[in-house]
Amino acid sequence: MPRPRSLTTRQIAAAALAVIDRDGLPALSMRTVAAELDRRTMALYRYVEDREEVECLVVDLALGPVLDRAAREPAAPSPRARLLALLDLMREAVGAHPGVLPLAVRHHSGCLPALRWRERLLEALADAGLDAPRRAAALHALVAYVIGELELEHQAAAAAAAAAGTAAGPGGPLVPETFPLLSAALAARAATDPAHAFTDGARTVLDGLGIGLG
Repeated sequence: MPRPRSLTTRQIAAAALAVIDRDGLPALSMRTVAAELDRRTMALYRYVEDREEVECLVVDLALGPVLDRAAREPAAPSPRARLLALLDLMREAVGAHPGVLPLAVRHHSGCLPALRWRERLLEALADAGLDAPRRAAALHALVAYVIGELELEHQAAAAAAAAAGTAAGPGGPLVPETFPLLSAALAARAATDPAHAFTDGARTVLDGLGIGLG
């Protein structure tokens, strides 16, 4: 009887990512990953400890290749431009695999690509002249912006509501006569390319942090 072929953690991560991309994050389990690899569920435990380790491997696989480009490409000419480029890279990485976003948030303190990304943000913030306390606050603001923006962008229900110029609330659909400014803001956002909207929001955050064009 032929000996079962060995697996690598990268193969397991790729199978898990395929499950997420095809069926959504709720479908991820040790059983579905094993089925993707045509293996028994218990066979996976020879290579990974548990689902949490699989999730970390998925985040590394999904985010690593895109975020590693920041180390290879020439640095932007200003700290502000570098920050915008880093934020756009994260959007690109998550945009290719939207289902990974909750995992990236959950494992942000243990995922090497995400840690390297935050370290580069801090380097740019330091070059912009922010001292340590302000860098910490700015990093939190930028990470919170990215998480919130990408969560909204990749929520189908929210996107459908925004495209229709409505938003669901406790009392039902938003009524333009009752919420004229919010209705106008949602309509304007729906008419804006998501990539441009993301960058515009990032520029607004940087303006608020006092990080100019210099």
